[in-house]
Amino acid sequence: MNSIKNVPARVLSRRPGHSLEAEREQFDKTQAISISKAINSQEAPVKEKHARRIILGTHHEKGAFTFWSYAIGLPLPSSSILSWKFCHVLHKVLRDGHPNVLHDCQRYRSNIREIGDLWGHLRDQYGHLVNVYTKLLLTKISFHLKHPQFPAGLEVTDEVLEKAAGTDVNNIFQLTVEMFDYMDCELKLSESVFRQLNTAIAVSQMSSGQCRLAPLIQVIQDCSHLYHYTVKLMFKLHACLPADTLQGHRDRFHEQFHSLKNFFRRASDMLYFKRLIQIPRLPEGPPNFLRASALAEHIKPVVVIPEEAPEDEEPENLIEISSAPPAGEPAVVADLFDQTFGPPNGSMKDDRDIQIENLKREVETLRAELEKIKMEAQRYISQLKGQVNALEAELEEQRKQKQKALVDNEQLRHELAQLKAMQLEGARNQSLREEAERKASATEARYSKLKEKHNELINTHAELLRKNADTAKQLTVTQQSQEEVARVKEQLAFQMEQVKRESEMKMEEQNDQLERLKRELAAKAGELAHAQEALSRTEQSGSELSARLDTLNAEKEALTGAMRQREAELLAAQSLVREKEEALSQEQQRSSQEKGELQGRLEEKESQEQGLRQKLLEDQFAVLRSAAAEAEAILQDAVSKLDDPLHLRCTSSPDYLVSRAQAALDTVSALEKGHSQYLTSSEDASALVAALTRFSHLTADTIVNGGATSHLAPTDPADRLIDTCRECGARALELTGQLQDRTMLPRAQPSLMRAPLQGLLQLGQDLKPKSLDVRQEELGAMVDKEMAATSAAIEDAVRRIEDMMNQARHESSGVKLEVNERILNSCTDLMKAIRLLVMTSTSLQKEIVESGRGAATQQEFYAKNSRWTEGLISASKAVGWGATQLVESADKVVLHMGKYEELIVCSHEIAASTAQLVAASKVKADKHSPHLSRLQECSRSVNERAANVVASTKSGQEQIEDRDTMDFSGLSLIKLKKQEMETQVRVLELEKTLEAERVRLGELRRQHYVLAGVMGTPGEEEPSRPSPAPRSLATKKPPLAQKPSIAPRPDNQLSTKDGVYPAQLVNY
Repeated sequence: MNSIKNVPARVLSRRPGHSLEAEREQFDKTQAISISKAINSQEAPVKEKHARRIILGTHHEKGAFTFWSYAIGLPLPSSSILSWKFCHVLHKVLRDGHPNVLHDCQRYRSNIREIGDLWGHLRDQYGHLVNVYTKLLLTKISFHLKHPQFPAGLEVTDEVLEKAAGTDVNNIFQLTVEMFDYMDCELKLSESVFRQLNTAIAVSQMSSGQCRLAPLIQVIQDCSHLYHYTVKLMFKLHACLPADTLQGHRDRFHEQFHSLKNFFRRASDMLYFKRLIQIPRLPEGPPNFLRASALAEHIKPVVVIPEEAPEDEEPENLIEISSAPPAGEPAVVADLFDQTFGPPNGSMKDDRDIQIENLKREVETLRAELEKIKMEAQRYISQLKGQVNALEAELEEQRKQKQKALVDNEQLRHELAQLKAMQLEGARNQSLREEAERKASATEARYSKLKEKHNELINTHAELLRKNADTAKQLTVTQQSQEEVARVKEQLAFQMEQVKRESEMKMEEQNDQLERLKRELAAKAGELAHAQEALSRTEQSGSELSARLDTLNAEKEALTGAMRQREAELLAAQSLVREKEEALSQEQQRSSQEKGELQGRLEEKESQEQGLRQKLLEDQFAVLRSAAAEAEAILQDAVSKLDDPLHLRCTSSPDYLVSRAQAALDTVSALEKGHSQYLTSSEDASALVAALTRFSHLTADTIVNGGATSHLAPTDPADRLIDTCRECGARALELTGQLQDRTMLPRAQPSLMRAPLQGLLQLGQDLKPKSLDVRQEELGAMVDKEMAATSAAIEDAVRRIEDMMNQARHESSGVKLEVNERILNSCTDLMKAIRLLVMTSTSLQKEIVESGRGAATQQEFYAKNSRWTEGLISASKAVGWGATQLVESADKVVLHMGKYEELIVCSHEIAASTAQLVAASKVKADKHSPHLSRLQECSRSVNERAANVVASTKSGQEQIEDRDTMDFSGLSLIKLKKQEMETQVRVLELEKTLEAERVRLGELRRQHYVLAGVMGTPGEEEPSRPSPAPRSLATKKPPLAQKPSIAPRPDNQLSTKDGVYPAQLVNY
């Protein structure tokens, strides 16, 4: 094959890059995708393929730098589910990732702790689990950094465990405590997860349940190893330390054993774990550490992970071998390249291209084979892991059986050696043992008889003590009898204690003598085997023993005499007890008499209590009747005000009527509850009286405000409102009348008051201004929509003015062109100023929302401040409409189809609308806000531009309109007087017409304010204020027809005589 020496640049551009930068970039991209798919806010378990790619990525870069670089950027504080899945993935990376992962995670301990503390302070189910999980991860990192012999997967051999524990008992003790803490963190996480699951349904088959249960697979793997290591260390500690010292360790192990067994049992019953992990079974009871041979009975729990089923989608390459496209893509890329630049050498392919394509196909074939080999290798590895785990379990069981057999063998050898020694010693001392046993049996027989006597004495003493205790309980009626019995009991106890102590001393002396005799017998038996002379000394010792036995018999007789004496004293004590019993019976008779007297007094007290209870019932009903009468008077006064002529001047708003009706409606439930409580227990009428008092006041207030609201309402709603108020008052008076009558009280129905109160509530809702019918959740969207529409209208106005400018330059010339250009230029400047003002108002509005909404959303802020929001919407609509009208008027003026006055009025309307928008934005803005300062500057600029439009319009009107000079030549005095009178008549007619038009204008503005909501009630954000005095609709004219003299005003200033008035907010 020909070698490729010089590859063309166009071919190199089509060849995949093999540099380390490209490989690193592909690796980072793959890791970022896997991390984003594994750690997300969906309540579903982490997919194994994504976690496996992250773990293989740590082995590829020999650490977790890339993992942490992406994990730090995750918004963990925003989602508890996201934090839970992050902890799960981190746990898997710690267990199965590269060993350097542990040191990389140590750098981010503070981040893990902050996440746990954050969610620990919040009341969230996943948040509590995240708090527990982070504590487990921090404990795991600390343990494995302190003990590097244990990998993060906790899988070590027994030899490594022995080496890590060492021979120092302090190190073993400390390591056991740390493993106990480790196990506590694991079990606490499992208990927290199971506590949140609903056991009534199959939670393991739901995504939410699986999301919580998925991390418990790693917990099961950790717990199985920790349990095995703690068992080994506990047996090692019991071999070095006393059992009492390790009592706390045993108690803690037993508690963890039962918790772990319960955890394994619950997990085994869930279908989710049955297909993912094989959970081991623990023995019925914990190991007996006090018995060293119990270590051989311990079986190491082995966790088996079944082989995973092949996934549907192909796994992505973690390390890019070649970034070339798939086998089907080179032809497509080549075709696109040839279509763009043409074939490299006419229509024939270059040999180097053919070689490159062949190499690509070979690479693709090798890649496919490599992928197959990888998949088979992974499958074989998983199978081999399962076989290794099974073989390790068998090896562990064989090792335990071997150790148990060795222990049993050692025990048998030791027992055999003892038996042989005992046989030799028995053969040597058999004769001496028989003689000694005969003597010892005789001594033991005497000792057993003495012990029986002693036991009888103890039983007698115990029986006397029981009798004494019973006597003491019975003699507690009077203090004198109790003291006497206690004194007798103390004497008897002291005497019996002396007898017992003396008998015990004698018994101890006899036991000592018996032991001494046995030792002497053993010594004599040895001497008899060595020499004959010892036999004579042994006989002499026997005679001494006989003498000592005689002495013991004498002491026994003395003890028997003492016992008889004590029995006589006991009989005397029993006679004394009988006397006390007789005194006790007399005391009981006296107590029965006193009991009869007390019973009579008790009956008398009960009769008095019955009378007091009846009086209490009468007093409670009297209080209720007084409260009901007072409530009836209050309601009667409220109903009478509906017909009172003086009440016609009182007015109220529908909003206040709705609030009063709602408050009265809420008291009906309390009234019903108090009524039912009083019917249940007539002894306490406080709840009913309190509820009736509040109900009467609120209902009367509702009736009065209902009548006041009807004075401003239309005729039909006002009539319905008055009728509903009368019905409400009638039913309330009927209810109070029933509460004053004892017979009618049980049949009273407070629930009947709901219907009229709900009717008043509905009528108040219907009487609210229609501008408030927009749902509050739509206000925020309407604000943005109207501001955007206003900006669009202004942009369209600027564009149309430019088109009119171009059209005027083509169609007019001379003075008309100059007038049109001046008017359109002033209109363009006004539109630009309005556009800048709208943009500044939008910025100020956003600042107000951001500073005022706090933790609420933007929609909730608009809903809370609905009147202010409606003011913004109204002002924005007015600005957009004014801009459109100004353009249309300017178009008509340029085309000589309109009037100059229309343009002037539109300018005034725009100035008023922008002033309304500024005032609406200024209501809630901070006075030190820079946006507010810019808005005020823009407002002044708009006023100046509007004044320029008015000035240019008036000057243009004066230039265009022809002014005829008045010719008075040829007129006599009579004709001049006649024309003067006609002119005065014309002036008076025009003034009358002007006054009529001004009246019409005032009515139009009043109706506009009514429709816009000014006549409605004040909103929540602004307290009610008195309405301004109505402006005079007609102005007085000078008495003469001549033009009054007016002082000149500065240029570019607006005047109220031009139709410009201060802007008023419609709704805010």
